[in-house]
Amino acid sequence: MQVAPVFTPIPWLWGCLLQGEKMRVLIAIDSLKGSLTSMEAGNTIAEGIKRVYPKAELHVSPLADGGEGTAEALTAGLKGSLQSLTVTGPLGAPISAGYGILPDKRTAVLEMAAAAGITLVEPEKRNPMKTTTYGVGELIRDAIKKGCRHFIVGIGGSVTNDGGIGMLQALGFGMLDQKGRQVSFGGEGLSMLHQITAESVMEELKECTFRIACDVTNPLCGPLGASAVYGPQKGADPQMISELDGYLGHFALLAKGLRPSADPEVPGTGAAGGLGYAFLTFTNAVLESGIRIVMEETGLEEHVKNADLVVTGEGCLDGQTVQGKAPIGVAGLAKKYGKPVIAFSGIVKKDAAVCNEAGIDAFFPILRRVGTLEEAMNPKNARENLLETSEQVFRLWKAAGKSLTC
Repeated sequence: MQVAPVFTPIPWLWGCLLQGEKMRVLIAIDSLKGSLTSMEAGNTIAEGIKRVYPKAELHVSPLADGGEGTAEALTAGLKGSLQSLTVTGPLGAPISAGYGILPDKRTAVLEMAAAAGITLVEPEKRNPMKTTTYGVGELIRDAIKKGCRHFIVGIGGSVTNDGGIGMLQALGFGMLDQKGRQVSFGGEGLSMLHQITAESVMEELKECTFRIACDVTNPLCGPLGASAVYGPQKGADPQMISELDGYLGHFALLAKGLRPSADPEVPGTGAAGGLGYAFLTFTNAVLESGIRIVMEETGLEEHVKNADLVVTGEGCLDGQTVQGKAPIGVAGLAKKYGKPVIAFSGIVKKDAAVCNEAGIDAFFPILRRVGTLEEAMNPKNARENLLETSEQVFRLWKAAGKSLTC
């Protein structure tokens, strides 16, 4: 990854900036999963900065990478409203799930994992022949009925491998067997699929656009496809993987009859057990980097341009952070405008030094005392650690400024 050179301000200007109470700071930190949401973490850092720079101009922006917590981060950060309803869970039983509607009343933010996530099914009960995405379609259907026409959808963390046919059934598509009946849920339904129809699809669906947060490049089928790569973690044995791969291939052939432009080789079509393919083929959708979607939807670039300093971070900084994680997305944007970047993290691993090469000028772990993992992840403790660390970092920042001559 190529980034702009680290920002090195003119010493006299830097000194004035550090001493000036009107310093402008943008805070965009991912959630500390299990401890603090993105906005809770950002507001805590802001409180620490205010202890040192009471008159600083601070802007806290929600941050996520399209995975778990994206809907909550965007909805809370942009002051939208959370919706809750009962939908069909991955094994067919009713569950409670939610999504967000942003203030424009036209944009819905949802995660497929809320209705078909792997954490919703106990390991011993995971079976992609049975698990369905039907509840995902019900979430979309509910949002459409409430006036939404623009969708931001995170599709990570699925427990399904049904090619998205469950979601499509909930939206009115006919996934029919040889007798013209809707097929059953999951991979078993794919095995019965004989015809796809669109006569009963929600009329409003054609008005809708979908930005799908997808950071994997797997095709629908084959050795790098949905079944082969992700099937095992969803409960598939070798024989089941082979069968599911064949069913998805047959599904793609039927889909091409209805949508001639359908292409199961497009990178990302294998995401979420083929849900990426369903979105691309049957809706007006694009697959995009999750962090790019979040940064654009929050207007982060404009906030970066107006900031003197950018603060980011996540629960764990390590070598994987540079592989498209949210803090590196923020750092890359900051370096585009020559802004200094610091990061806070719950823990920092040995290989985190690569984050410096990718635009984070300095990073700081927030653990301040020896304790158990449970103690460290306790929300109250995490907040206190982050608050105290941010205050001390900015005390050093201010002291460094005073050592320079204006």
